[in-house]
Amino acid sequence: MNKLNAIREIRSRLRQGDHSIGSWMQIPDTSVAEIMGQAGYDWVAVDMEHGPVSAHQLPDLFRALELGGTLPMVRLAHGHAKDCKQALDSGAGGVIVPMIETAGQLAAVRDACRWPPAGTRGVGFSRANLFGKHFEAYREEAQAPLLVAMLEHGRAVDNLESILDVDGLDAVLIGPYDLSASMGLTAQFDHPDFLSAMAKILKLALARKVPCGIHVVAPSAEQLNQRISEGYRFLAYSIDAVMFNQAVTRPKVGA
Repeated sequence: MNKLNAIREIRSRLRQGDHSIGSWMQIPDTSVAEIMGQAGYDWVAVDMEHGPVSAHQLPDLFRALELGGTLPMVRLAHGHAKDCKQALDSGAGGVIVPMIETAGQLAAVRDACRWPPAGTRGVGFSRANLFGKHFEAYREEAQAPLLVAMLEHGRAVDNLESILDVDGLDAVLIGPYDLSASMGLTAQFDHPDFLSAMAKILKLALARKVPCGIHVVAPSAEQLNQRISEGYRFLAYSIDAVMFNQAVTRPKVGA
């Protein structure tokens, strides 16, 4: 697939106020990736924070996703420069960065994701440029891969305006479990304080014209459409393992 065109398409739709729907992968299996890649998502993020995924597995997972025309992304374990380089050199079209709490932290990750002159990421032959064969063609993609910041702590809410002002930010994504946990309200998604924090993030993001995202954990089309109607634009729909669990659970039979 042409990853640069896919990045441009997602970025263009988000900037126009349209939505982009992707999903998560936690099971590091190429057959799962091939199925996910042909499931109709704009992107699929391989989860290196909570999934048992190693850097050497990324190229094969990305190849399987790309077969279906789905942009491979990575949720980084951390925002360290090494994490950014390994994910992008393996062929990720962008990164989702967990636990962003300050603008400075996000700017450092952005720079670590970009080749000079836009950033500080090391330049070299890798799978992303077919080990030098497409070196020149990859230059543009390497200047600005997709950048999504996860907001998962009360400190991120406190620093939200400056985070949203970071140049190059494509979207923010609320992590509901970690955000609620940081408030002492783990998974209490109906608590007024948690709902207030969610509303503040969405309101400020809309005002700054930064697409706001949410993770719809349960595979529910009704919940997905509800979030879109509320104004969320970058949506992660469930997780491969969650969908698999739901599909294979033994049904009740008999009276």
